[in-house]
Amino acid sequence: MLTPLLKGLAVSLAMLALAAPNLELQGKITIDGSSTVFPISEAAASQFQKLYPNVSINVGVSGTGGGFKRFVKGEIDISDASRPIDAAEVEAAKANNVSFYELPIAYDGLTIVVHPSNKWVDQLTVDEIKKIYLADGAVKTWAEVRAGWPAKPIKVFSPGTDSGTFDYFKEVVAGKTGSLRSDMSTSEDDNVLVTGVAGTPESIGFFGAAYYEENKAKVKAVPVVNPLTKKAVTATAATIESGEYAPFSRPLFIYLNNASVSRPEIKKFVAFYMENASAMAKQVGYVPLPQVVLTNAAANLKARRVGTHYLKADGSKRSGPVTEVFQAANLPAAK
Repeated sequence: MLTPLLKGLAVSLAMLALAAPNLELQGKITIDGSSTVFPISEAAASQFQKLYPNVSINVGVSGTGGGFKRFVKGEIDISDASRPIDAAEVEAAKANNVSFYELPIAYDGLTIVVHPSNKWVDQLTVDEIKKIYLADGAVKTWAEVRAGWPAKPIKVFSPGTDSGTFDYFKEVVAGKTGSLRSDMSTSEDDNVLVTGVAGTPESIGFFGAAYYEENKAKVKAVPVVNPLTKKAVTATAATIESGEYAPFSRPLFIYLNNASVSRPEIKKFVAFYMENASAMAKQVGYVPLPQVVLTNAAANLKARRVGTHYLKADGSKRSGPVTEVFQAANLPAAK
């Protein structure tokens, strides 16, 4: 069953309108991972099955970390991820003889939200967000965040620790050595977070921009002050793509098991997914990637270049805009 976000989804593809269903292609595709990427993968699965009704596609939502746990063991074909695969996960994949393709599919902006009745929070700096979410010196009331705000207790919501959204937020807010407060209400399901914030007047939470767009009548987005420009910026398609909405903009990915690529249904599905990633991402509330990034991803797949762009040879992280990080020629060919 489609989520409300996907009801009425109309991916404008001439082939969907003109092509008769192909009943010859059969098989089963297993996808699991990020709740943030889930709407795009669900859209891809739904549209693909209109063309190939005898291909079964199961899209799970165990969180980015949960998906990778299964992926590195070779249990699933595709892992949805709202962060790049990390060094420990790469090593686990190697230990299990799992090689993979890293395919970026869209941009997302991590949206900070409060209850609609909250009239005092007009914007937040990164330092103020740290006051709320860091374990060290975590504030208990809004008055402790900024002078003049009411002395009302803060109820803090967060994605669960298996979520790539949690990982990304933690990296931005807590860095490599810090930790987030332990008294948060957490869930791997972003819809649970929406319900929590919408039902708690003194609350604050965060999740992907698409879930905010779907629920903006229930929660209020908070502009975040860009640390470089010192301007308060709201997460929109334009500010996410330009990088103005910093530091909470990020690329989203699917990871494809190399052992699955030889199967006809996987070949067809991944080609369909990547050809239509921009249209589907836009339809469900995300921001399309620059075409050069999608072209490089397709080149990697065609040349069978496996691995991640986000780790250097020494295992350290490579960072920067996805257009700079994601170069097609710096990965080895699959064996």
